[in-house]
Amino acid sequence: MALGPLLAEQLRGTRDWTLKLLADIADDGWYFQPAPGLAHPLWLCGHLAASQNTLVHVRCLGRSVLGDDFATHFPIAGPVKSAAEHVYPLPAEVREIMDEVHTKTFRAVCEMSDALLSEPAFAKDGALHPHYRDKRGAVTHCFRHEAFHAGQLALLRRLLGKPFLR
Repeated sequence: MALGPLLAEQLRGTRDWTLKLLADIADDGWYFQPAPGLAHPLWLCGHLAASQNTLVHVRCLGRSVLGDDFATHFPIAGPVKSAAEHVYPLPAEVREIMDEVHTKTFRAVCEMSDALLSEPAFAKDGALHPHYRDKRGAVTHCFRHEAFHAGQLALLRRLLGKPFLR
C-alpha cells in the first residue's frame, strides 16, 4: 500500500475523534476559556484548519487552500484572545471552513506519492522544520498536532460539565 492513503486514514481517524468532542458544544461554549489567554473551542477549530492548511497544502504542495484573512484570527503562539477582545468568525463558519480544509487535505494526502512524501519540507524561513524533516513528517505532524488539541477539547468539555467520551 502506498503511504499517502495510509497517512490520510490517520488524519481521518484523528478528525473523527475531534468531531465527537465538538458534537455537543453549543452557544457560549464555543468561547469558553478556563482562564484568560487559554484556548477556547472556537479558536482550536480555526487553528486546526489553519494549521492543516499550512502543514499539508503550503509545506507539502506549495499552495494554500485557505484565505489569508481566516488564519489571522487563529495565530500560533501567544495568548488566545477572548470573544470580548476579538471579533471571530461565527462557529458555523469556522466549522464549515474546518471541514472544507480537511476534505481537501484528505484528498491531497491520498494522492501524494511516496517520492513526494520523501522530499524535504521547509519552515517559513526556508530552514528544515524543527518537528519534521520531510513532507511525510509534515503530514504526520498534522495528525499529531490535531490529537494534541483534541486533548485540550476533551478537557474543555469536562470543564463545561459535558460527559466523558470514549
